[in-house]
Amino acid sequence: FGGDAIRIRLVEFIEHGLANGLSVLVGEVHTLPRVSYQVHFAAGSRHERPGITGITHLFEHMMFKGTEQVGPEEFSRIIQANGGTLNAFTTTDNTSYYENLPADKLELAVRLEADRLGNLRLTPETLEPEREVVRSERKMRAVNSPFGLLIEQLFALAYEQHPYRWPVIGWDQDLKNLTLEDCREYYRLHYSPANGVVVVAGDVPADEVFRMVEKYYGPIPSQPRPRSAIPEEKPQRGEKRAVFKKVSQVAAFFAGFHIPGITHPDLFPLQVLCSALSAGRSSRFFEKFEKPGKAVEARAEVGYPPFLTMDPGLLQIYAIASPAISLDTLEKEIWEEVDKLRQEPLPAEELTKVKKQARASFLQALETLFFKGLLAGIYQVRAGNFRLIDSILPNYEAVKAEDLLRVARKYLRPENRTVITLQPVSQSEHEELGEVE
Repeated sequence: FGGDAIRIRLVEFIEHGLANGLSVLVGEVHTLPRVSYQVHFAAGSRHERPGITGITHLFEHMMFKGTEQVGPEEFSRIIQANGGTLNAFTTTDNTSYYENLPADKLELAVRLEADRLGNLRLTPETLEPEREVVRSERKMRAVNSPFGLLIEQLFALAYEQHPYRWPVIGWDQDLKNLTLEDCREYYRLHYSPANGVVVVAGDVPADEVFRMVEKYYGPIPSQPRPRSAIPEEKPQRGEKRAVFKKVSQVAAFFAGFHIPGITHPDLFPLQVLCSALSAGRSSRFFEKFEKPGKAVEARAEVGYPPFLTMDPGLLQIYAIASPAISLDTLEKEIWEEVDKLRQEPLPAEELTKVKKQARASFLQALETLFFKGLLAGIYQVRAGNFRLIDSILPNYEAVKAEDLLRVARKYLRPENRTVITLQPVSQSEHEELGEVE
Protein backbone atom coordinates (compact mmCIF):
# COMPACT_ATOMS: atom_id res chain seq x y z
CA PHE A 1 0.00 0.00 0.00
CA GLY A 2 2.94 2.29 0.65
CA GLY A 3 3.94 3.82 3.98
CA ASP A 4 4.04 7.27 2.39
CA ALA A 5 0.23 7.44 2.61
CA ILE A 6 0.21 8.55 6.23
CA ARG A 7 2.69 11.34 5.44
CA ILE A 8 0.51 12.89 2.73
CA ARG A 9 -1.16 15.99 4.17
CA LEU A 10 -4.54 17.14 3.00
CA VAL A 11 -5.33 20.83 2.67
CA GLU A 12 -5.32 22.49 6.08
CA PHE A 13 -8.63 24.27 6.57
CA ILE A 14 -9.05 27.18 8.98
CA GLU A 15 -12.41 27.55 10.71
CA HIS A 16 -14.27 30.76 11.51
CA GLY A 17 -17.77 31.35 12.84
CA LEU A 18 -20.15 34.28 12.42
CA ALA A 19 -22.38 35.59 15.20
CA ASN A 20 -25.47 34.40 13.28
CA GLY A 21 -24.23 30.79 13.39
CA LEU A 22 -22.71 30.44 9.90
CA SER A 23 -19.56 28.28 9.78
CA VAL A 24 -16.74 29.20 7.39
CA LEU A 25 -13.88 26.92 6.31
CA VAL A 26 -10.95 28.19 4.23
CA GLY A 27 -8.21 26.07 2.69
CA GLU A 28 -5.45 28.10 1.03
CA VAL A 29 -4.06 26.47 -2.13
CA HIS A 30 -1.74 28.82 -4.01
CA THR A 31 -1.01 26.76 -7.12
CA LEU A 32 -3.35 28.47 -9.60
CA PRO A 33 -5.28 31.77 -9.44
CA ARG A 34 -8.59 29.92 -8.97
CA VAL A 35 -11.02 29.27 -6.13
CA SER A 36 -13.88 26.91 -5.45
CA TYR A 37 -16.61 28.64 -3.44
CA GLN A 38 -19.17 26.31 -1.88
CA VAL A 39 -22.17 26.54 0.43
CA HIS A 40 -23.39 23.32 2.03
CA PHE A 41 -26.69 23.14 3.91
CA ALA A 42 -27.82 20.43 6.32
CA ALA A 43 -30.89 19.99 4.14
CA GLY A 44 -31.39 16.65 2.44
CA SER A 45 -34.19 14.19 1.82
CA ARG A 46 -33.62 12.83 5.36
CA HIS A 47 -35.07 16.13 6.62
CA GLU A 48 -38.36 15.62 4.77
CA ARG A 49 -41.53 13.83 5.83
CA PRO A 50 -44.30 11.98 3.99
CA GLY A 51 -46.35 14.51 2.04
CA ILE A 52 -43.42 16.76 1.16
CA THR A 53 -40.91 14.25 -0.25
CA GLY A 54 -38.84 15.83 -3.02
CA ILE A 55 -39.11 19.36 -1.62
CA THR A 56 -35.35 19.52 -0.91
CA HIS A 57 -34.46 18.86 -4.54
CA LEU A 58 -37.24 21.13 -5.80
CA PHE A 59 -35.88 23.86 -3.57
CA GLU A 60 -32.43 23.47 -5.09
CA HIS A 61 -34.08 24.52 -8.36
CA MET A 62 -35.92 27.39 -6.67
CA MET A 63 -32.63 28.87 -5.41
CA PHE A 64 -31.87 29.90 -9.01
CA LYS A 65 -35.16 31.77 -9.48
CA GLY A 66 -33.95 35.19 -8.37
CA THR A 67 -34.03 37.84 -5.64
CA GLU A 68 -35.02 41.51 -5.58
CA GLN A 69 -31.56 42.34 -6.94
CA VAL A 70 -30.97 39.41 -9.33
CA GLY A 71 -33.53 38.16 -11.83
CA PRO A 72 -34.48 34.51 -12.49
CA GLU A 73 -31.53 32.51 -13.94
CA GLU A 74 -29.42 35.70 -13.92
CA PHE A 75 -27.23 34.23 -11.16
CA SER A 76 -25.84 31.64 -13.57
CA ARG A 77 -25.30 34.13 -16.38
CA ILE A 78 -23.33 36.49 -14.13
CA ILE A 79 -20.99 33.76 -12.88
CA GLN A 80 -20.40 32.40 -16.39
CA ALA A 81 -19.76 35.88 -17.78
CA ASN A 82 -17.01 36.25 -15.19
CA GLY A 83 -15.16 33.08 -16.18
CA GLY A 84 -16.79 30.74 -13.70
CA THR A 85 -18.71 27.49 -13.70
CA LEU A 86 -21.43 26.60 -11.22
CA ASN A 87 -23.96 24.00 -10.22
CA ALA A 88 -25.77 22.48 -7.27
CA PHE A 89 -26.77 19.03 -6.08
CA THR A 90 -29.12 17.47 -3.54
CA THR A 91 -28.45 14.26 -1.60
CA THR A 92 -30.00 12.35 1.25
CA ASP A 93 -28.12 14.48 3.80
CA ASN A 94 -27.17 17.84 2.28
CA THR A 95 -27.81 20.35 -0.50
CA SER A 96 -24.71 22.02 -1.93
CA TYR A 97 -24.12 25.01 -4.21
CA TYR A 98 -20.77 25.89 -5.78
CA GLU A 99 -18.94 28.24 -8.09
CA ASN A 100 -15.47 27.50 -9.48
CA LEU A 101 -14.02 30.78 -10.74
CA PRO A 102 -10.96 33.08 -10.96
CA ALA A 103 -9.64 34.05 -7.53
CA ASP A 104 -10.15 37.77 -8.17
CA LYS A 105 -13.90 37.13 -8.71
CA LEU A 106 -14.46 35.49 -5.33
CA GLU A 107 -16.29 38.47 -3.83
CA LEU A 108 -18.83 38.30 -6.64
CA ALA A 109 -19.74 34.72 -5.69
CA VAL A 110 -19.90 35.57 -1.98
CA ARG A 111 -22.24 38.49 -2.66
CA LEU A 112 -24.55 36.51 -4.94
CA GLU A 113 -24.79 33.48 -2.65
CA ALA A 114 -25.45 35.64 0.42
CA ASP A 115 -28.12 37.54 -1.50
CA ARG A 116 -30.11 34.45 -2.37
CA LEU A 117 -29.74 33.04 1.13
CA GLY A 118 -31.23 36.19 2.63
CA ASN A 119 -33.52 37.50 -0.09
CA LEU A 120 -34.84 34.67 -2.28
CA ARG A 121 -38.09 35.45 -4.11
CA LEU A 122 -40.64 32.63 -3.97
CA THR A 123 -43.71 33.16 -6.14
CA PRO A 124 -46.35 31.01 -7.87
CA GLU A 125 -44.87 32.11 -11.21
CA THR A 126 -41.48 30.57 -10.34
CA LEU A 127 -42.77 27.50 -8.48
CA GLU A 128 -45.10 26.01 -11.09
CA PRO A 129 -42.58 25.72 -13.97
CA GLU A 130 -39.92 24.24 -11.66
CA ARG A 131 -42.40 21.74 -10.25
CA GLU A 132 -42.95 20.40 -13.78
CA VAL A 133 -39.21 20.39 -14.49
CA VAL A 134 -38.61 18.22 -11.42
CA ARG A 135 -41.51 15.89 -12.26
CA SER A 136 -40.04 15.45 -15.75
CA GLU A 137 -36.64 14.80 -14.17
CA ARG A 138 -38.22 12.10 -12.02
CA LYS A 139 -39.70 10.43 -15.09
CA MET A 140 -36.33 10.47 -16.85
CA ARG A 141 -34.20 9.33 -13.88
CA ALA A 142 -36.55 6.81 -12.29
CA VAL A 143 -39.64 5.86 -14.24
CA ASN A 144 -38.09 5.64 -17.72
CA SER A 145 -34.59 4.50 -16.71
CA PRO A 146 -33.65 0.80 -16.80
CA PHE A 147 -33.26 0.34 -13.04
CA GLY A 148 -34.42 3.54 -11.33
CA LEU A 149 -37.68 2.14 -10.00
CA LEU A 150 -35.91 -1.04 -8.93
CA ILE A 151 -33.50 0.94 -6.74
CA GLU A 152 -36.39 2.97 -5.30
CA GLN A 153 -38.12 -0.28 -4.39
CA LEU A 154 -34.92 -1.57 -2.75
CA PHE A 155 -34.68 1.40 -0.37
CA ALA A 156 -38.43 1.47 0.30
CA LEU A 157 -38.28 -2.18 1.38
CA ALA A 158 -34.94 -2.10 3.23
CA TYR A 159 -35.99 0.88 5.39
CA GLU A 160 -39.20 0.68 7.39
CA GLN A 161 -38.89 3.92 9.42
CA HIS A 162 -35.92 6.03 8.36
CA PRO A 163 -36.36 8.77 5.68
CA TYR A 164 -33.78 7.07 3.45
CA ARG A 165 -36.75 4.94 2.40
CA TRP A 166 -37.93 7.56 -0.10
CA PRO A 167 -35.90 8.82 -3.09
CA VAL A 168 -34.14 12.18 -3.14
CA ILE A 169 -36.19 13.15 -6.20
CA GLY A 170 -39.36 12.49 -4.17
CA TRP A 171 -42.61 10.71 -4.93
CA ASP A 172 -44.60 12.17 -7.83
CA GLN A 173 -47.80 12.48 -5.78
CA ASP A 174 -45.99 14.70 -3.28
CA LEU A 175 -44.34 16.78 -6.00
CA LYS A 176 -47.75 17.47 -7.52
CA ASN A 177 -49.19 18.68 -4.22
CA LEU A 178 -46.34 20.78 -2.78
CA THR A 179 -47.51 24.33 -2.09
CA LEU A 180 -45.80 27.71 -2.06
CA GLU A 181 -46.28 27.80 1.71
CA ASP A 182 -44.48 24.44 1.99
CA CYS A 183 -41.54 25.97 0.12
CA ARG A 184 -41.51 29.13 2.24
CA GLU A 185 -41.53 27.12 5.44
CA TYR A 186 -38.73 24.86 4.16
CA TYR A 187 -36.68 27.94 3.25
CA ARG A 188 -37.26 29.46 6.69
CA LEU A 189 -36.29 26.30 8.57
CA HIS A 190 -33.38 24.95 6.55
CA TYR A 191 -31.82 27.91 4.72
CA SER A 192 -30.54 29.81 7.72
CA PRO A 193 -26.92 30.75 8.50
CA ALA A 194 -26.70 28.31 11.43
CA ASN A 195 -27.70 25.45 9.13
CA GLY A 196 -25.00 26.17 6.52
CA VAL A 197 -21.25 25.86 5.97
CA VAL A 198 -19.33 28.12 3.57
CA VAL A 199 -16.15 26.55 2.17
CA VAL A 200 -13.46 28.25 0.09
CA ALA A 201 -10.53 26.32 -1.37
CA GLY A 202 -7.99 28.10 -3.53
CA ASP A 203 -5.70 31.03 -4.09
CA VAL A 204 -6.96 33.55 -1.55
CA PRO A 205 -5.85 34.51 2.00
CA ALA A 206 -8.10 33.19 4.75
CA ASP A 207 -8.45 36.57 6.47
CA GLU A 208 -9.67 38.10 3.21
CA VAL A 209 -12.32 35.38 2.86
CA PHE A 210 -13.49 35.89 6.44
CA ARG A 211 -13.80 39.65 5.80
CA MET A 212 -15.91 39.08 2.66
CA VAL A 213 -18.18 36.52 4.30
CA GLU A 214 -18.68 38.72 7.35
CA LYS A 215 -19.57 41.68 5.08
CA TYR A 216 -22.25 39.88 3.06
CA TYR A 217 -23.55 37.14 5.37
CA GLY A 218 -23.18 38.96 8.70
CA PRO A 219 -26.41 41.02 8.34
CA ILE A 220 -28.55 37.89 7.73
CA PRO A 221 -30.50 37.27 10.97
CA SER A 222 -29.72 34.19 13.03
CA GLN A 223 -32.30 31.60 13.96
CA PRO A 224 -32.19 28.23 15.71
CA ARG A 225 -31.27 25.17 13.69
CA PRO A 226 -34.34 23.05 12.83
CA ARG A 227 -35.19 20.36 15.35
CA SER A 228 -34.28 16.90 14.13
CA ALA A 229 -36.44 13.92 15.00
CA ILE A 230 -35.15 11.30 12.56
CA PRO A 231 -36.44 7.83 13.52
CA GLU A 232 -33.74 5.22 14.04
CA GLU A 233 -34.04 2.15 11.82
CA LYS A 234 -34.47 -1.10 13.72
CA PRO A 235 -32.03 -3.98 13.05
CA GLN A 236 -33.22 -6.23 10.25
CA ARG A 237 -34.03 -9.72 11.50
CA GLY A 238 -34.50 -11.63 8.28
CA GLU A 239 -34.04 -11.38 4.53
CA LYS A 240 -36.58 -9.26 2.64
CA ARG A 241 -37.44 -9.99 -0.99
CA ALA A 242 -39.64 -8.50 -3.67
CA VAL A 243 -40.17 -8.87 -7.40
CA PHE A 244 -40.49 -5.84 -9.67
CA LYS A 245 -42.05 -6.45 -13.10
CA LYS A 246 -41.33 -4.14 -16.03
CA VAL A 247 -40.53 -4.19 -19.72
CA SER A 248 -36.84 -5.01 -19.96
CA GLN A 249 -34.37 -6.77 -22.24
CA VAL A 250 -32.46 -8.16 -19.25
CA ALA A 251 -33.10 -9.75 -15.86
CA ALA A 252 -31.29 -8.29 -12.85
CA PHE A 253 -31.25 -8.13 -9.08
CA PHE A 254 -30.30 -5.36 -6.65
CA ALA A 255 -29.47 -6.14 -3.04
CA GLY A 256 -28.72 -3.96 -0.01
CA PHE A 257 -27.06 -4.74 3.34
CA HIS A 258 -27.46 -2.32 6.26
CA ILE A 259 -24.14 -0.72 7.28
CA PRO A 260 -23.13 2.12 9.64
CA GLY A 261 -22.99 5.86 8.92
CA ILE A 262 -20.10 8.14 7.96
CA THR A 263 -18.25 8.30 11.28
CA HIS A 264 -17.99 4.53 11.83
CA PRO A 265 -14.52 2.97 11.31
CA ASP A 266 -16.00 -0.17 9.70
CA LEU A 267 -16.72 1.82 6.52
CA PHE A 268 -13.07 1.68 5.47
CA PRO A 269 -12.73 -2.14 5.45
CA LEU A 270 -16.17 -2.28 3.80
CA GLN A 271 -14.90 -0.01 0.99
CA VAL A 272 -11.82 -2.19 0.54
CA LEU A 273 -14.03 -5.28 0.52
CA CYS A 274 -16.17 -3.80 -2.27
CA SER A 275 -13.01 -3.02 -4.24
CA ALA A 276 -11.95 -6.65 -3.97
CA LEU A 277 -15.31 -7.73 -5.34
CA SER A 278 -15.75 -5.37 -8.26
CA ALA A 279 -13.08 -2.66 -8.75
CA GLY A 280 -11.42 -3.15 -12.12
CA ARG A 281 -10.73 -6.02 -14.47
CA SER A 282 -8.81 -8.04 -11.89
CA SER A 283 -11.67 -8.02 -9.37
CA ARG A 284 -13.46 -11.18 -8.31
CA PHE A 285 -16.80 -10.30 -9.91
CA PHE A 286 -15.16 -9.43 -13.22
CA GLU A 287 -13.10 -12.63 -13.31
CA LYS A 288 -15.98 -14.91 -12.25
CA PHE A 289 -18.98 -13.33 -13.95
CA GLU A 290 -18.27 -10.60 -16.50
CA LYS A 291 -15.25 -12.11 -18.23
CA PRO A 292 -16.92 -15.54 -18.82
CA GLY A 293 -20.09 -13.81 -20.05
CA LYS A 294 -22.38 -14.80 -17.18
CA ALA A 295 -23.14 -11.20 -16.24
CA VAL A 296 -23.41 -8.04 -18.30
CA GLU A 297 -22.37 -6.22 -15.12
CA ALA A 298 -21.80 -7.14 -11.46
CA ARG A 299 -20.93 -4.55 -8.81
CA ALA A 300 -20.49 -4.03 -5.07
CA GLU A 301 -20.73 -0.41 -3.88
CA VAL A 302 -20.61 1.31 -0.51
CA GLY A 303 -19.75 4.89 -1.46
CA TYR A 304 -16.52 6.80 -0.82
CA PRO A 305 -15.47 9.84 1.21
CA PRO A 306 -17.16 12.26 1.57
CA PHE A 307 -20.24 10.65 0.05
CA LEU A 308 -20.96 8.26 2.90
CA THR A 309 -24.41 8.55 4.43
CA MET A 310 -24.87 10.47 7.65
CA ASP A 311 -27.04 7.71 9.17
CA PRO A 312 -26.68 3.96 8.61
CA GLY A 313 -26.81 3.30 4.87
CA LEU A 314 -26.76 0.38 2.44
CA LEU A 315 -23.92 -1.56 0.87
CA GLN A 316 -25.36 -2.45 -2.54
CA ILE A 317 -24.59 -5.48 -4.65
CA TYR A 318 -26.23 -5.83 -8.04
CA ALA A 319 -25.90 -7.97 -11.14
CA ILE A 320 -27.39 -7.92 -14.64
CA ALA A 321 -27.69 -11.39 -16.13
CA SER A 322 -26.57 -12.23 -19.65
CA PRO A 323 -28.79 -14.46 -21.82
CA ALA A 324 -26.36 -17.33 -21.16
CA ILE A 325 -27.50 -17.83 -17.56
CA SER A 326 -30.69 -17.63 -15.53
CA LEU A 327 -30.93 -14.87 -12.95
CA ASP A 328 -31.54 -17.43 -10.19
CA THR A 329 -28.29 -19.20 -11.03
CA LEU A 330 -26.34 -15.95 -11.30
CA GLU A 331 -27.63 -14.70 -7.94
CA LYS A 332 -26.79 -18.02 -6.28
CA GLU A 333 -23.21 -17.85 -7.62
CA ILE A 334 -22.85 -14.18 -6.58
CA TRP A 335 -23.72 -15.06 -2.98
CA GLU A 336 -21.30 -17.98 -3.07
CA GLU A 337 -18.57 -15.56 -4.09
CA VAL A 338 -19.54 -13.10 -1.35
CA ASP A 339 -19.56 -15.93 1.22
CA LYS A 340 -15.92 -16.67 0.45
CA LEU A 341 -15.07 -13.30 2.02
CA ARG A 342 -16.89 -14.46 5.15
CA GLN A 343 -15.02 -17.75 5.28
CA GLU A 344 -11.37 -16.96 4.58
CA PRO A 345 -9.09 -13.88 4.79
CA LEU A 346 -8.17 -11.97 1.66
CA PRO A 347 -4.70 -13.04 0.46
CA ALA A 348 -1.97 -10.50 1.28
CA GLU A 349 -1.24 -9.71 -2.38
CA GLU A 350 -4.90 -9.04 -3.17
CA LEU A 351 -5.30 -6.91 -0.05
CA THR A 352 -2.30 -4.77 -1.01
CA LYS A 353 -3.75 -4.28 -4.51
CA VAL A 354 -7.22 -3.18 -3.43
CA LYS A 355 -5.87 -0.83 -0.76
CA LYS A 356 -3.71 0.81 -3.41
CA GLN A 357 -6.78 1.20 -5.61
CA ALA A 358 -8.72 2.90 -2.81
CA ARG A 359 -5.82 5.23 -2.04
CA ALA A 360 -5.19 6.10 -5.70
CA SER A 361 -8.85 6.87 -6.36
CA PHE A 362 -9.04 9.17 -3.34
CA LEU A 363 -5.80 11.00 -4.14
CA GLN A 364 -6.76 11.45 -7.78
CA ALA A 365 -10.00 13.18 -6.75
CA LEU A 366 -8.01 15.43 -4.39
CA GLU A 367 -6.20 17.04 -7.33
CA THR A 368 -9.10 19.46 -7.83
CA LEU A 369 -9.96 22.46 -5.66
CA PHE A 370 -13.60 21.48 -6.01
CA PHE A 371 -13.12 18.09 -4.36
CA LYS A 372 -10.92 19.54 -1.63
CA GLY A 373 -13.76 21.86 -0.71
CA LEU A 374 -16.39 19.12 -0.94
CA LEU A 375 -14.40 16.92 1.39
CA ALA A 376 -14.29 19.51 4.17
CA GLY A 377 -17.80 20.89 3.69
CA ILE A 378 -19.65 17.60 3.49
CA TYR A 379 -17.77 16.08 6.42
CA GLN A 380 -18.69 19.17 8.44
CA VAL A 381 -22.38 18.74 7.56
CA ARG A 382 -22.66 14.96 7.71
CA ALA A 383 -20.18 14.10 10.45
CA GLY A 384 -20.16 17.38 12.36
CA ASN A 385 -16.36 17.59 12.15
CA PHE A 386 -14.37 18.50 9.02
CA ARG A 387 -11.14 17.44 10.78
CA LEU A 388 -12.08 13.80 10.26
CA ILE A 389 -10.75 14.16 6.70
CA ASP A 390 -7.21 13.97 8.12
CA SER A 391 -7.85 10.38 9.20
CA ILE A 392 -9.06 9.07 5.81
CA LEU A 393 -5.69 7.97 4.41
CA PRO A 394 -4.47 6.50 7.73
CA ASN A 395 -7.77 4.58 7.98
CA TYR A 396 -7.19 3.02 4.56
CA GLU A 397 -3.61 2.24 5.59
CA ALA A 398 -4.76 0.49 8.76
CA VAL A 399 -7.15 -2.01 7.10
CA LYS A 400 -6.03 -5.60 7.68
CA ALA A 401 -7.24 -8.93 6.31
CA GLU A 402 -8.87 -9.77 9.64
CA ASP A 403 -10.87 -6.52 9.42
CA LEU A 404 -12.34 -7.59 6.08
CA LEU A 405 -13.23 -10.99 7.51
CA ARG A 406 -14.87 -9.38 10.54
CA VAL A 407 -17.01 -6.85 8.61
CA ALA A 408 -18.01 -9.44 6.01
CA ARG A 409 -19.29 -11.71 8.78
CA LYS A 410 -20.97 -8.84 10.61
CA TYR A 411 -22.77 -7.11 7.73
CA LEU A 412 -22.95 -9.45 4.70
CA ARG A 413 -25.36 -11.85 6.39
CA PRO A 414 -28.50 -13.14 4.65
CA GLU A 415 -30.56 -11.87 7.62
CA ASN A 416 -29.31 -8.32 6.90
CA ARG A 417 -30.10 -8.50 3.19
CA THR A 418 -32.88 -7.01 1.06
CA VAL A 419 -33.21 -8.19 -2.54
CA ILE A 420 -35.29 -6.80 -5.41
CA THR A 421 -35.49 -8.91 -8.56
CA LEU A 422 -36.29 -7.40 -11.94
CA GLN A 423 -38.60 -9.72 -13.86
CA PRO A 424 -38.99 -8.76 -17.54
CA VAL A 425 -42.57 -8.69 -18.84
CA SER A 426 -44.24 -7.97 -22.16
CA GLN A 427 -45.62 -4.56 -23.06
CA SER A 428 -49.19 -5.85 -22.70
CA GLU A 429 -48.54 -7.22 -19.19
CA HIS A 430 -46.78 -3.96 -18.29
CA GLU A 431 -49.90 -2.02 -19.30
CA GLU A 432 -52.15 -4.37 -17.32
CA LEU A 433 -50.10 -3.72 -14.17
CA GLY A 434 -50.91 0.00 -14.35
CA GLU A 435 -49.13 3.28 -14.90
CA VAL A 436 -46.08 4.21 -12.83
CA GLU A 437 -45.40 7.82 -11.88
